[in-house]
Amino acid sequence: MKISIKDLSINMDLGNNGVTFDVYGNDGKFLGDLRLGKGTVEWCKGKTQAGNGVKVKWNDLIKFFEQPDAEKKPAKKKTAREKVAV
Repeated sequence: MKISIKDLSINMDLGNNGVTFDVYGNDGKFLGDLRLGKGTVEWCKGKTQAGNGVKVKWNDLIKFFEQPDAEKKPAKKKTAREKVAV
């Protein structure tokens, strides 16, 4: 994974536009932008424009990271054998 900063200002408070990171896969393919704002974190997949991406409030993101690992994992899908047994 390659992540680069679009606006390189190290010691700064986030302004209204926040700071945006370009995110690339290991193959060098552009995956999207990650924008960190004052109130939200926004993932803009591919060429999605800022403001149209998936937004998460900082408090919700922190709660997610602080959950035990078991709560983060998606439910295991039952195999055909398990479905028949039920």
